[in-house]
Amino acid sequence: MIDALAARDYYVATFLLLGIGSYVMIASRNFVKKVIGMNIFQTGIFLFFIASAYVEGGNPPILTMSEPHVSPLPHVLILTAIVVGVALTAVALGMVVRIYAEYGTLNEDTLQEVRDGE
Repeated sequence: MIDALAARDYYVATFLLLGIGSYVMIASRNFVKKVIGMNIFQTGIFLFFIASAYVEGGNPPILTMSEPHVSPLPHVLILTAIVVGVALTAVALGMVVRIYAEYGTLNEDTLQEVRDGE
């Protein structure tokens, strides 16, 4: 089993990133840390898609090249997902700045107490 994991170390890295990102988003009470956890989780997803699209000895899909061909679709999808992830991060951090300006805290529990007091 150890040899199988060593041969597919990108899957181990993928699930470590997914686990760390999930843990940070769930366990942290700070909104900035939650955004960082979301980015770590996204990186794990990106790595999973790129690693699963790997073809041993694959060539670009050009008619003059020999088989097997590598599909460019996963790479294009991940490039699009990276752009969407950057936009999502920018919006999330903008909301964090606005929350801090309005309530003076980035802690989820303190924010809930302030909201309950209003």
